[in-house]
Amino acid sequence: MGTNAVNLLYLVTIVCFVLALKFLSSPATARRGNWIGAFGMTVAIVATLVKSGVHISWEMPVAAAIGSAFGLVGARRVKMTAMPQMVALFNGVGGGAAALVALAEFHELAPPPGRIQGDISVSILLSALIGSISFSGSLIAFAKLQELIKGRPITYPGQKLVNAAVFLGCLGLGAAILTGSEKQWLLWALIAGALVFGVMFVLPIGGADMPVVISLLNAFTGLAAAATGFELSNNVLIVSGMLVGASGTMLTLLMGRAMNRSIANVLFGAFGQVSAGDVATAGAGGGTVRSATADDVAVMLAYASKVVIVPGYGMAVAQAQHDVHALADVLEAKGIEVTYAIHPVAGRMPGHMNVLLAEANVPYPQLKELDEANAEFSRTDVSLVIGANDVVNPDARNNHGSPIYGMPILNVDQSQATVVLKRSMAPGFAGIENPLFVDPKTVMLFGDAKESVAKLAAGVKAL
Repeated sequence: MGTNAVNLLYLVTIVCFVLALKFLSSPATARRGNWIGAFGMTVAIVATLVKSGVHISWEMPVAAAIGSAFGLVGARRVKMTAMPQMVALFNGVGGGAAALVALAEFHELAPPPGRIQGDISVSILLSALIGSISFSGSLIAFAKLQELIKGRPITYPGQKLVNAAVFLGCLGLGAAILTGSEKQWLLWALIAGALVFGVMFVLPIGGADMPVVISLLNAFTGLAAAATGFELSNNVLIVSGMLVGASGTMLTLLMGRAMNRSIANVLFGAFGQVSAGDVATAGAGGGTVRSATADDVAVMLAYASKVVIVPGYGMAVAQAQHDVHALADVLEAKGIEVTYAIHPVAGRMPGHMNVLLAEANVPYPQLKELDEANAEFSRTDVSLVIGANDVVNPDARNNHGSPIYGMPILNVDQSQATVVLKRSMAPGFAGIENPLFVDPKTVMLFGDAKESVAKLAAGVKAL
């Protein structure tokens, strides 16, 4: 296939990727966006393989078949509650692939036969550095989300200095390569240092802050892919990588804003760590917790005019999304208005709650984002909080001494009554008490969220 035909197909791919991002911006069109993006990637792969001058060895289709089988089976079998782990692995695989391509290109171009051109060497170093950080960092994110390692921040004295020293060491190795020392071991050492930095970069970040981390690692993978495109002189790889990098960066900024954290804090702050003093300050005040039975709550719901459901990570853990939709159906059959209030960082990845509720076929118009949801709480009879904690904590709005002060929250305490479904009175990820739980308008329904919601649906139906 000629160069012009390949470039034309690459243009089709780029248009597909842009349209995919457009459709992915809304839950109602996200599925269509995925299909368009997949079609564009298929066109790019086929065009590259049939491009004139490309030698196709038997290993390439075999490797593609193996990778496709793993991807297809894994994606089909993964539970929606485990989607953040799969996204983290996808990020890591992309970054690791970019680092491997950089290593192969360096081996191909380094002496003999001669010195690597400056622009190509910069691209190789960037894809090796960023790709390796994304690979190892994503694996640690996966391990935290899968609870293979502790989800709480893992810190030690002098951690920031050690991280800075490792990163500067990687930059020093890159500078040595750029100045003409093209020995193979230098790039191997750079990749090893970047892998170590990726691990140390994610370890101080707690599991509940993974939405920011996943979107940031996604941006890293995109930048590494774009650098790989410069190495291979592949325009579609450059454009697609930059699209991923730009969208991932914008999403990171939005996630940081939703958690009231700066990007500097995300990168260097070991955020999610809470000191004993912070806990004491935020937990002061006391109060009495009122518990209720499923029958009591069912009566509250059955005689309400408007109910807002607030899902959190506890709903994902209990896999209660289908039961929640069934409860909403029962309420709507009685003429009760039901909506869902979605916090941007509820769950473990951007849009986690939207994905879970979409799996349960919850109508998209019922999903209300933060600002729209907060405007409705004042006219809400019952807010049903299912497994959410810090995203509904009034201390973020009222307590200057709280470590989460300033974080935008869902103002469920402004509704006429609040019901909180939790397993126990254990604090959320921030490790602080929630004054919402002792609010006179709040009752607690303790137990597994899936079982509790099923009891509520049965109780409402029976009334």
